Amino acid sequence: MLKFLKYTAFVLVIIGALNWGLVGFFKFDLVAFLFGEMTVLTRIVYDLVGISAIVSIIAAINCHNEHEMQ
Repeated sequence: MLKFLKYTAFVLVIIGALNWGLVGFFKFDLVAFLFGEMTVLTRIVYDLVGISAIVSIIAAINCHNEHEMQ
């Protein structure tokens, strides 16, 4: 279960990063294009990407701490 959470968080962080790249380079928000401008679904996607970033940060810190202990 924890492995699934980490993998899902990683995928959502990549999706978020790619979306921000599209916004930066082309002024095109793919999430808003697919789900509408600030609809409930769009906000859920943004929320999940943000939560995934936090999960990924925690996973990276834990991995770093485990590596230092060895």
